[in-house]
Amino acid sequence: MSTGGGSPLRAIVYAFTANLLIAITKTATAVATGSSSMLAEAIHSYADTANQLLLMLGLHRSRRAADREHPLGYGKVSYFWSFVVAVLLFSVGGLFSLYEGWHKLEAEGEIQNLGLAVGVLGVSILLECWSMWGCLREVNRIRGERSLWRWLQQSRSSELVVVFGEDLAALLGLSTALCFVVLAGVTGDRRFDAIGSMVIGALLVVVAVFLAVRVKALLIGRSADPEVVEAIEREIAREPMIEEVFNVITVQVGSQLMLAAKVRLAEGLGLEEACHHLNRLEKNLKRQIPEIGWSFMEPDLED
Repeated sequence: MSTGGGSPLRAIVYAFTANLLIAITKTATAVATGSSSMLAEAIHSYADTANQLLLMLGLHRSRRAADREHPLGYGKVSYFWSFVVAVLLFSVGGLFSLYEGWHKLEAEGEIQNLGLAVGVLGVSILLECWSMWGCLREVNRIRGERSLWRWLQQSRSSELVVVFGEDLAALLGLSTALCFVVLAGVTGDRRFDAIGSMVIGALLVVVAVFLAVRVKALLIGRSADPEVVEAIEREIAREPMIEEVFNVITVQVGSQLMLAAKVRLAEGLGLEEACHHLNRLEKNLKRQIPEIGWSFMEPDLED
């Protein structure tokens, strides 16, 4: 069993392309209409575009080979940059949108070029749907029979979780902006536009906090995906020379994982024969579960 079927890089490229196009379009429209919600959405899209570059940087740095100072490699670098993205989404996206809405709450005047604003938001929603489709395509390749919510709770792919969170926040934000821009245009009350900006800000803050909590668990150190752990335990149990499995420990390190297991071997095995069986088991495990980068088997008589 492998959880490596989905490509975080492909999902990031979808999101980067969509967000860059959306950001440019929103900026022009915000200038033309004077909409606070549109300006908040433009800044949100620019922040998301920069965030994709940071995620790409994290993926690139995480693939560096292990060295003396980092014997388990640099896989957790991707977690660091994913956490940075969550912080930026909270500050640049969420807090600025809240400030922009509050600042414009007492502004007077009407939304200009309402039709243009609605059209741009509609196109942006379609582009963001395309980005979400690309992300979900990669997610569905690895989540198996699990629900999307369960996958979000269990996933060890910080990049995919962050891209999904950003895409979801963007879709909800765009829909919110569309509703409040239309309300402001129809009623002539610009306060609806300012309220829309604050709602978008609150939404981004909630998503950013959720992402930060998810990535924090990976930064601290988390076991492999539960389905992967179950597959490892099944494979170890198939080895006829192992009488008992005392403990199995896994630690996710980027796209790879470290495995340590303490087992009791059948009585009467000599040292050479025991090493042969354990080496064979490790090869079988790595063949069945390619994510295993490091494997340590400890034979013992008790836990």
